[in-house]
Amino acid sequence: MVKELQGAIIAAGRGERLRISTRDDIPKPLVQLGGEAMLARQARAILDAGASSVVAVINSETARVAKEMALEIPPSIRLVVRDTANSMETMLALGEVLQPGWFIASTVDAVIPQTELARFVNESRRKIEECREKNLAGVLAVTRWRGEARPLFANVTENGLILGLGSRQTSLVTAGVYFLSTGIFDYAADARRAGLDALRRFLALLIERGMRLDAIELEGSIDVDEASDLDAARAAIRKMP
Repeated sequence: MVKELQGAIIAAGRGERLRISTRDDIPKPLVQLGGEAMLARQARAILDAGASSVVAVINSETARVAKEMALEIPPSIRLVVRDTANSMETMLALGEVLQPGWFIASTVDAVIPQTELARFVNESRRKIEECREKNLAGVLAVTRWRGEARPLFANVTENGLILGLGSRQTSLVTAGVYFLSTGIFDYAADARRAGLDALRRFLALLIERGMRLDAIELEGSIDVDEASDLDAARAAIRKMP
């Protein structure tokens, strides 16, 4: 049973593709979206979806620029400054600060309608409470592939079980939001010994090790990687209630 839900944001990357396409040398977590920095907006969305607190892993550049901008950080957000080598190490850094239990994690650039995020949390809770399997690692948000570059495809059964994650094309891709057990951090040493260098490979490792991951399909999600994505996200936010 999910008694208390913790929140987390993966935001330690440099966001090079967005910088290049916008020609704006600002860390992605601090890019304005809907009148606020993406980091602050994502934290608020996670709190509104039911998390009691939020931990955000950011790099030292983001921390420095945020200080220079005098960005106001709500007291419910704890910043962990870490220059991680890759997205997997950013996720694993959360294992050092989260309490045992369940948490909702999101990449800083996953823009999802609040109604859909709330539905994801509620349906994930239901799945977890109804599941009797001890190897349940969590639930991943997925969405229909629309031709985006470098997607992580998900092979999902009709009842929502993820059979595999990888480059083999399917109709569904991950959407950058995860409802996970802190038990996944037990596999940190295995992942490092295997030389894994990305969150997507760590998630695939969990499945290979016999852990169960389910999927919930979301509508209207946008992964902000380039200028066109940022424009689409801003247009979508203007239409949101």
